[in-house]
Amino acid sequence: MKDIIWIIVVLLVVGWLIGFFAFPAVGGLIHALLVIAVILIIYKVVTGRSV
Repeated sequence: MKDIIWIIVVLLVVGWLIGFFAFPAVGGLIHALLVIAVILIIYKVVTGRSV
């Protein structure tokens, strides 16, 4: 259960990279995915869980 956040982060970053290079016209959605991934990483670091 504790690795679910990392799985979500990886999926969001991969989706962001695919979207960034394959569909440059949908920049808003791409940046939203990136922001969500960064928030999840920060949440995991702040809560003190092992990285």
